[in-house]
Amino acid sequence: MNLQGKRIAVGGFLHETNTFQPQKTTYADFAEAGDRAPLTRGPQVLERFSGVNTSIAGALDVLKPTGATLLPLPWTSATPSGYVTEDAFERIAGMFIEDLRAAVPVDGVFLSLHGAMVAEHCEDPEGELLARVRSLVGPSVPVVASLDLHSNTTLRMFELTDAMVAYTTYPHVDMAETGIKAARLLVSLVARGKRLEKAYRQVPYLIPLTWQCSTLEPSRSIYAAAARLIDERVASTSYTPGFPAADIRDCGAAVFTYGWDRDATQGAAESIYRMVLEAEPQYAGRLYSADEAVREAMRRSQSASRPILLADTQDNPGAGGSADTVGLLEALLRQRAERAVIGVLHDPEAARAAHAAGPGKTVTVGVGAKSGAWGERPVVQSWTVERLGDGRMTCHGPMMTNWQLALGPMALLRSGGVRVAVSTKKVQAMDQEPFRHLGAEPRAERIVAVKSSVHFRAHFEPIAEDVLVVESPGAMIVDPVKLPFKRLRPGVRMRPLGPTFPLSR
Repeated sequence: MNLQGKRIAVGGFLHETNTFQPQKTTYADFAEAGDRAPLTRGPQVLERFSGVNTSIAGALDVLKPTGATLLPLPWTSATPSGYVTEDAFERIAGMFIEDLRAAVPVDGVFLSLHGAMVAEHCEDPEGELLARVRSLVGPSVPVVASLDLHSNTTLRMFELTDAMVAYTTYPHVDMAETGIKAARLLVSLVARGKRLEKAYRQVPYLIPLTWQCSTLEPSRSIYAAAARLIDERVASTSYTPGFPAADIRDCGAAVFTYGWDRDATQGAAESIYRMVLEAEPQYAGRLYSADEAVREAMRRSQSASRPILLADTQDNPGAGGSADTVGLLEALLRQRAERAVIGVLHDPEAARAAHAAGPGKTVTVGVGAKSGAWGERPVVQSWTVERLGDGRMTCHGPMMTNWQLALGPMALLRSGGVRVAVSTKKVQAMDQEPFRHLGAEPRAERIVAVKSSVHFRAHFEPIAEDVLVVESPGAMIVDPVKLPFKRLRPGVRMRPLGPTFPLSR
């Protein structure tokens, strides 16, 4: 559609907050590059993400050809961690309001949000940001947002927006596609000058992150059925299973739909909601202890033609994990695994020691457990420095296509048949490139252990014989019942078919 003469503001503010992780997320974490682009402001927002699998890139691909004048708001994202500090949220939100105030009047607003941010002083920062945006643009200007699949989508977020569109895949291979969908809705709203009907339902149970995978049941069937409900009457359907490591009232799953027909829109929301309720018993799977997983992987690898994957799900840095726990590393060493690689461990000290020694040298250094969590200690022994890297690379997997990583000095350390990839900055193993950067080709290994819950599946699962999910120490607890919730809404089931909050502890 032609939006010549219209003015559209575009920006993004994303964070997934694990409130049970003690390390706060500061302004510097948003401002600096690492496993994602640094805080960007001004015209560069409209150019930086071209060709990258992000929602803002997809949105811009739709908005630019309309002829509308695009007005950049800030874009920023930080690696999942603990509470966003009040200083970080207020400084960045202040930038949004400053830039939006300079841009008004506008005819529409597109925001790339996550939906699971929690700040020290605010349980629902996305809702708060949307309230401030709405106060500037007024009640009649369309405000549309893209959301992560793990959004803890609140009623306040729903009420303050004209439409929200969430990813439908986990691993998130449809981030840019989601931006396209959301931007098309915004274009339609601006061009028609008509509001969408909308419906929202909150699900009464928490879903463990590991079993939310959209390539597995029951999510696979739910998303397929939700897509089939979209027609000339229903414009959009979304189901966000939520991020269960957030101690807020509205933690958990939600369903929300939009359309041009009230009854059809309400009916679509009810249909998806009923599917999610009926699927409750299916959100479960097998977990292995670290030693069980390694022994089983060693057994299967004897006859396998492809590597066995071990998902160190509870130390997933993409969900607030420290990425330095050593339970699985110790099991690999204890079981004397061969042709095994684990990564990516966040250990700046070990990386520095390896660079100081040089390739081929032996260093005696403690690896991992620098965060001091879970009572773990670094694995202190002699390591051979097999390969070094500067941590700068471009990813090529289906989820992280063209993402630029800046992980600082990296090293591949070896002890016997086990190799460990260490980095200076945290990164979830969503792509094979951090291993290849250090000369470790994942498809050539017998066992590949990754610091990830599900995202690794997009790039690693096609090369793997099988996947074993490991329950080893880490901040992303698989079972929400084991998390010390205090603020969760009363009556919600803390896992599928599980006890309700509050527990009688």
